[in-house]
Amino acid sequence: MKTITCAAAKKIDMVQYLSDLGFEPAKIQGNDYWYLSPLRSEHSASFKVNRKFNVWYDHGIQKGGNLVDFGILFHQCNVEELLIRISQQNSLSFHPPFPAVLPPSPVADEKQKIIVLEARPAIQLMSLQNYVLSRKIPLAIANRFCSEVDFGLNGKKITAIGFKNSSGGYELRNAFFKGSCSPKDVTLMGKSTARDILVFEGFMDFLSYQTMQSKKMPLLSKQQADFLILNSIGFLEKMKERLTVYNSVHLYLDRDASGLNATKHLLGISEKYKDESQSYKMYKDLNEYLVQEYPHKQQQQKHRLGL
Repeated sequence: MKTITCAAAKKIDMVQYLSDLGFEPAKIQGNDYWYLSPLRSEHSASFKVNRKFNVWYDHGIQKGGNLVDFGILFHQCNVEELLIRISQQNSLSFHPPFPAVLPPSPVADEKQKIIVLEARPAIQLMSLQNYVLSRKIPLAIANRFCSEVDFGLNGKKITAIGFKNSSGGYELRNAFFKGSCSPKDVTLMGKSTARDILVFEGFMDFLSYQTMQSKKMPLLSKQQADFLILNSIGFLEKMKERLTVYNSVHLYLDRDASGLNATKHLLGISEKYKDESQSYKMYKDLNEYLVQEYPHKQQQQKHRLGL
C-alpha cells in the first residue's frame, strides 16, 4: 500500500473529510462552514472551515491550519501515523478541495453529491459477490444485513454494497469505492432491552463477527446483545450517553491510533467497557483477523478430521 504524501493530504477537501468522520456543518455562510467543534464539547458552532482556501480555525482554542494540522489533533497522532491512516481508508469519497479562485457553482456541487438511485435486497452483481467473498463474508450473511445499491456520483452510476444506518443513509463499498451518502449516522440494532451491547467501528467488522458466530470460531462467544456500528469513529462521542444504559459494552474497534485512543478513553471511564480488540491485537481490525486467520482455522479442522 502506497502512503499518501503530506502535500496530497492537505489537498483533501476538509468539508468532505469532516463528513466522513461524522461531522456536518451547523450553518453555511458563503465559503465558511461552521461546526460544533470536533476537538471539544460546545453548544454553539465556533469551528470554521473556509472551503475556498481549505483551512480551518477553532475559535474556542484559537488554533487552526490545514487538514494535516486538524488530523493530528483529532486523532492524537503524529504526521506519519495520520498519513498511514488516510491511506488505509482508501476513500474515493475524499474529493479535492474546490478551486481557490471561485466558490463552487450549484451545478458542480450537486454533481459531487451521492444520490441513491435504487436499493435491492440481495447482492446480485458478480463483482460485488466476489468482493464480499474476498473479505471472507458468506453471501447469506451479507444479504441479511446489506443491500445492492445503485447511486449517482459525478454524473456516473455506480453499484456498491450498501449498509443502512439508523437515519436511512448508506455506507457504500465495492472493490474500488469507499464512501457514504447522507444522512450519515450510526446503525443501532436490537430492542434496547439487552444488558450488553457490542460496538464496531465499521460494518465489515460487524459482518465478520456474524461470520465468526456462524462458523463457531473460538474468538467470540455467543451473546444475546444489541449491536452498535459507528460507521465513523467520530460518532462515538455522541453515543457515549446512549451506552450508559447497558451493563457491559464490548468494544471491537480498530487497532489504529484513533481506535486505540478511543478504547483507552472509555476503559478509563468505567469497568463496564471491555476491550475485545485484544483478541485480534496482531491485526488492524476484526475483518483482517477473519481474512488472515480463518483459512488456518479451516486447515486445522480438516487436519483434526483426517481430511
